[in-house]
Amino acid sequence: MTDTRKTKGIPDAVDKHVGKQLRSRRTLLGLSQEKLAEFIGVTFQQVQKYERGTNRVSASRLFSFSKILDVSIDYFYEGLEQATSSKNATLGMSDNSQESFGDSIPAKKTSNMPEDIFSKKETLDLLRTYYSIEDLKIRKDILKFIKSMAKNIK
Repeated sequence: MTDTRKTKGIPDAVDKHVGKQLRSRRTLLGLSQEKLAEFIGVTFQQVQKYERGTNRVSASRLFSFSKILDVSIDYFYEGLEQATSSKNATLGMSDNSQESFGDSIPAKKTSNMPEDIFSKKETLDLLRTYYSIEDLKIRKDILKFIKSMAKNIK
């Protein structure tokens, strides 16, 4: 049996993913690390460590985060399969790479779009600002405008 303990100083891929989801949701809601830390009862440095994946989030703390950030616990694990599949290829039951049912149609990748667009601060700022516009008609008009601009650039 091999020793699979975490190497000190190296964040685990799952912990990094959960931290990334935590940061994305916190940023999307416009919460600072300090404010989130205050709600949870920890220091903002602890929130930083959670977001980097250097400290593992306990089950009880994850539950608290889910309530404060108004998401299900599943949210923190969304996309984990894709994020870790290439790094942990030996963890599956098969000896060779297999396509999942949901990935039968590959996602269209554009040259100027980052690999993980939702981890970008610009994306989160844009979404938060867009949804701060209460008038649905104005939001739809802005979306049409952006789409027409994107078509004209190509």
